[in-house]
Amino acid sequence: MRPFRRSIYKSPAQLRLMVEPGLVTARALRAALDAVAPGVSTLELDAIAERSIRDAGGAPNFMKEPGYHHTLCVSVNDEVVHGVPGGRVLEAGDVVSIDCGAEVGGWNGDSAATVVVPDPGGDLRAGQELNRVTEQSLWHGIAALSRAEHLNEVGAAIESYVRSQERDGVRYGILEDYVGHGIGRSMHEDPPVFNYRVQQRGPEVKPGLVVAIEPMITLGTIETVIEDDAWTITTEDGSLAAHWEHSVAVHERGVWVLTAEDGGAAALAPLGVRPVPLH
Repeated sequence: MRPFRRSIYKSPAQLRLMVEPGLVTARALRAALDAVAPGVSTLELDAIAERSIRDAGGAPNFMKEPGYHHTLCVSVNDEVVHGVPGGRVLEAGDVVSIDCGAEVGGWNGDSAATVVVPDPGGDLRAGQELNRVTEQSLWHGIAALSRAEHLNEVGAAIESYVRSQERDGVRYGILEDYVGHGIGRSMHEDPPVFNYRVQQRGPEVKPGLVVAIEPMITLGTIETVIEDDAWTITTEDGSLAAHWEHSVAVHERGVWVLTAEDGGAAALAPLGVRPVPLH
């Protein structure tokens, strides 16, 4: 395996420059999530997020991907990731994953979350439990990062948590073809961040490392299909999927979740981790 370049590690000054794009991303994603409701189109969510980012002085970084023209990826039900916003109207009971990114001052943020559209008359338990497991697997991965020596410990923690939640015949699929990544001047940088156990240890976890950790979990197969729009990734068996992501910085005094307004404090506290702000 090739050695990792020193350039994957940011300086303290560079880490501080990543705080603002993280917050702009977090607020835009929250605005889109708050607007999720039956009757709302995925394109309407996209417009809300774009307005939030531009009003904050940022730019949607997804638009820098060749051929992509939107602020968000909005993936519904069996769509795992990269769903293209359009005329699709959300319905009660839909499992909706929203991925958002912003660039501010040449630095990037990237975050994703999933919600289940309320349906008073429906049985939402399968989708809600899938969503809970996916979100908590992300936080277990971040907690592992806070004390890891090498990056592969993150994927091992995510997989261990997901497998620990399997019961009553339910087995979750952890996507292997799509993984997390480094982030900084570019939205996608080295190193890859696996959501499952791998033999290679990966780079050292030390100050200056910034990664986007993003488990993508299904209620069935890990096999996927690229749809005709050349972007949307769906499960081959039609099973539901969920996606959660945060950009996380490692620094001299600990870790800080750049795309959480509290730095991840509330979610990490039950896992015994206290994130430390960047100054």
